[in-house]
Amino acid sequence: MAGPGPPLPSAPCSKWDIREKVWEHLEASGLAEFPRPVRGRIPNFKGSLQACGSLRELDVFSRAREVKVDPDKPLEGARLAALQARKTLLVPTPRLRTGLFNRIVPPPGATKEILRRCATSQGVRDYSVPVGLEGKAQVDLVVVGSVAVSEKGWRIGKGEGYADMEYAMMVSMGAVQEDTPVVTIVHDCQVLDIGEELVDDHDLSVDYILTPTRTIQTNCKRPKPRGIMWHKVSSEMLGKIPILKTLRCRERQAGKDVTLRDEHPALAKANRKQLPTKYPTLVLVLFGVFKARNNCPTSTQLWFWCCLVFLKPETIAYQIPTLWFWCCLVFLTPETIAHQVPTLCFRCCLVFLGLA
Repeated sequence: MAGPGPPLPSAPCSKWDIREKVWEHLEASGLAEFPRPVRGRIPNFKGSLQACGSLRELDVFSRAREVKVDPDKPLEGARLAALQARKTLLVPTPRLRTGLFNRIVPPPGATKEILRRCATSQGVRDYSVPVGLEGKAQVDLVVVGSVAVSEKGWRIGKGEGYADMEYAMMVSMGAVQEDTPVVTIVHDCQVLDIGEELVDDHDLSVDYILTPTRTIQTNCKRPKPRGIMWHKVSSEMLGKIPILKTLRCRERQAGKDVTLRDEHPALAKANRKQLPTKYPTLVLVLFGVFKARNNCPTSTQLWFWCCLVFLKPETIAYQIPTLWFWCCLVFLTPETIAHQVPTLCFRCCLVFLGLA
């Protein structure tokens, strides 16, 4: 049964306010299912299989030959429905690290039990074939997870932007059309009023909402993303998604503007004005005094972590090498450099590679 909607903060509120309230409500009301806790995830919920079962009743599903379903746990029933209906099932690779899609290929003569396994996250890994940019995918139906959604079709994800980026990339590679329907599957309590001021032009809207008790056709008129908005893509995201680099090269060759967010002159100038360079300098001075009084050999390590706190990710790359060098000269005695440098180098690598 559907639970009551979560109490939302008084307007105006942010997307994060809504996410936090939904995650909190699902946990507190006993509606959350594995994996737990649901915070930071597309939440799985009691009744997800029932909600996914409603997918079979949609005409857009019956007509679809190729269906793209996200790998989230609450969409497991949607993946199973596509496999049982003998449709081509495409599942995005986790965080788009190794490509865009995996096509799920059950073994010949697969039983119902094997199809159920194919629909799980482990099955996606065991029974999948990568689909590259040359795969000529033609997606007829898109199924995404949500943290919250409105009856108008405005969707809020978990905040990392992967569903929006996946759709934009599919547009860029010609895998979806302007009228390709988008379905989301949520608990009834996740259907909320969402202020239009919270919706950005890169946000993916939905055409159908399936819950354990309702099927909602949104009749949303808001345009879906018409491709990758490069001016909203950061260099950090580009570095994390290899296939995004390939698409950028293609679009550059096609004559499109592929300038990234942090490459725009106006934005770069604004970012430079906001650089908190006074903080590392202040930290250096304070740690110099601290070391002088306490003869502390770990000042450099403390300074490093303060840099992580005070500096924006995009500034760390050129702030750390210079300041760290001077920090070593100030703080480290020759006999400690040998065992301090490897540790700091290792931590710097973790930061630069996005693993920290």
